[in-house]
Amino acid sequence: MNPDFLVSFPGLGIENLPINRRAFSIFGMPVYWYGLLIAIALILCMLLAMRHASAHQLKSDDVLDIFIAVIPLMIVFARLYYVVLEWDSFKDNILSIVDTRRGGLAFYGGVIGGALGILLVTRLKKKPISRLLDFLAVYVPLGQAIGRWGNFFNQEAFGNNTTLPWGMISNQTTAYLQSVRIAGVDPFKPVHPTFFYEFIANLIIFVILLRLRKTAKTPFTVTLWYLLLYGFVRFFVEGIRTDPLMIGTTGIRASQLLSALMVIGAIVLLPILRHRRLKREFAVALSAEMAFRPDQSNEGGPVSDFIEISDSDLREESPEPAPAISTDDQVSADFPEEQTEGLDD
Repeated sequence: MNPDFLVSFPGLGIENLPINRRAFSIFGMPVYWYGLLIAIALILCMLLAMRHASAHQLKSDDVLDIFIAVIPLMIVFARLYYVVLEWDSFKDNILSIVDTRRGGLAFYGGVIGGALGILLVTRLKKKPISRLLDFLAVYVPLGQAIGRWGNFFNQEAFGNNTTLPWGMISNQTTAYLQSVRIAGVDPFKPVHPTFFYEFIANLIIFVILLRLRKTAKTPFTVTLWYLLLYGFVRFFVEGIRTDPLMIGTTGIRASQLLSALMVIGAIVLLPILRHRRLKREFAVALSAEMAFRPDQSNEGGPVSDFIEISDSDLREESPEPAPAISTDDQVSADFPEEQTEGLDD
């Protein structure tokens, strides 16, 4: 089978690496690396989530139900997002909308579809959405890291020219850059392998979120940190890509704008949610402390540490009164016997 592309990394001494878009065929039907890698990413993330569900007060069945709802919605919304922003490429051939073999799935569209799927399942199962989002957000960058290699096999989603050692060039990068003619970009020079940048960044984010999930106490913390970290990475990677999705004729890169909003939103919400949690915890602690204090009086007066003692208590505890002493006895008590005799005389 002849290779679709010949890929070179001149700075690394790699020349004319043969790359095929197709991984294999089943009964004459080709299976492409792009779709295969997405399937592998989804299955791996699902199995990992099912394995760790019990440690986060979830059931493996809950995870399975979520993935059943999320997977089709992710694919549909990822495609719709791409089609809407690239409508000129589809308006003359509507049937091409359902042909995803050559790529054309926008990641942020998949995120929107996945979030809707999780929201749907949480409503049906009456589960806290924050718990599910924070639990599943960890696996999103792992799935992205694997899926980004689909861009490599399609030789797409690359950046502008670079002189760095890992600069990449292929017959596809040259053909694409010749067709779009971007000012300042030479089709015959190596370009940034932006798919690889996202691969490395997403693996790092995955490790960070995995550790954060073990210690986070505030709801939505893990989710917001994902939005912050990935939004930061994607903002800069999107800035050097040569195939950005634009918002109409504004010249604004859709993914770059969305990334900026994600970062700003996360920076604003993280301290707000943490403050609310601390305020709630303080209120609970204060209520618990008040529960150990004596009850207030029936009249609703302030609680006092003074203990009232009744007259009956005093009578019960007071000693028996001494017997009465007559006058003579008093005299005898005051003077010894020999002295009283003298007085009688």
